[in-house]
Amino acid sequence: MVMEELLTLSEAADLIGKSKETLRRWDKEGKLTAVREPMSNYRVYKREQVQALFAEFLSPKIEETVSNFVAPANTYTVLELFAGAGGLAIGMEKAGLKCVALNEIDKWACQTLRNNRPHWNVLEGDIKGFDFSEYHNKVDVVTGGFPCQAFSYAGKKLGLADARGTLFYEFARAVQEVNPLICIGENVRGLLSHENGKTLQGMISILDEIGYDVVPFRVLRAIDYKVPQKRERLILVGIRKGTNIHFEYPTPYKRIYTLADALKKGDLFDCDVPASAGVKYPSSKKEVLDMIPPKGYWRDLPVEVQKQFMGASFYLGGGKTGMARRIGWDEPCLTLTCSPAQKQTERCHPEETRPFTVREYARIQTFPDDWAFEGSVAQQYKQIGNAVPVNLGREVGYAIVKALNQHYSLPNPT
Repeated sequence: MVMEELLTLSEAADLIGKSKETLRRWDKEGKLTAVREPMSNYRVYKREQVQALFAEFLSPKIEETVSNFVAPANTYTVLELFAGAGGLAIGMEKAGLKCVALNEIDKWACQTLRNNRPHWNVLEGDIKGFDFSEYHNKVDVVTGGFPCQAFSYAGKKLGLADARGTLFYEFARAVQEVNPLICIGENVRGLLSHENGKTLQGMISILDEIGYDVVPFRVLRAIDYKVPQKRERLILVGIRKGTNIHFEYPTPYKRIYTLADALKKGDLFDCDVPASAGVKYPSSKKEVLDMIPPKGYWRDLPVEVQKQFMGASFYLGGGKTGMARRIGWDEPCLTLTCSPAQKQTERCHPEETRPFTVREYARIQTFPDDWAFEGSVAQQYKQIGNAVPVNLGREVGYAIVKALNQHYSLPNPT
């Protein structure tokens, strides 16, 4: 029997994209009922109750027969920074945008990009060593998945110079040099709370300084955009000041795709997942995970095995729902990590006691089967785990195309 999944206040808030204050209010109003975690007596919440309550507040979603698709009315170009193995770039390509150049520092990811798209201009190396002025006023969109790093504050309003030494500084510098109509940054959800939100506000302040109005940021859930994975990405959109561009985020779809949709022939892919290399669990971990049923996790183990497997984490309270987790066929996968066998973030295959293979990883990220990854198996997992899901990138691409189409259809676009 699979036990009910319990979440801490923070985990519940992260799951549904609401603040902890909102959940506390729901709790106080009697809409949400906390229970006590059996071993630690910690206040936790039942996942199903949290999700059911949140469903009442979800924004409208479009039927599967409707699409965010819009064809480009002109040739629109993209310069991508921190390109990785190409998840976002493929998505943009599928949306009809032309990639003029991609910058990436990882040599294996660069090799992946070149081998799959020989016509792409891959700029390999540290972004700090590149000048992007040759693309000034020649590119419509600059994108980049920069890591979040703390800034050194020099005053009440953060300026570009204050971010020097961070990779966001390099992103903003590139945007300033290229002067695109739209710039899009993507990052992990944790950017919202990084340095108590000051990092994100600093980024918005910097974009304002270099001439961009920031659209209200949003966390997009990959499962809302035909991705069989519970991954979230914060999207930050800047519109060049003086233009009349109106950007709207892509509308979520109603259908949620599952692991079966990812790995088996169906609506997402026209064949079962191809065989490929993959890592294995150590024998000690395999013995433990053999006991876990589909959709189960560490709470399904005998208590003595729980204590041995979890170590000190057993006594810390909270859900820890990613530990010793076996994914079910009828649910989306949890967010993939860069190493599929690492401790505390197990993503076990539903039937076989093993991590997902490289091609299974790629399917869950919605990479096409013919997109080959270079380097060792570990390097391939890293590239896939770090990527923006292709289908999510495509839907964001549609939103960009829609905004640009409207812009260029006006009598005197600037």
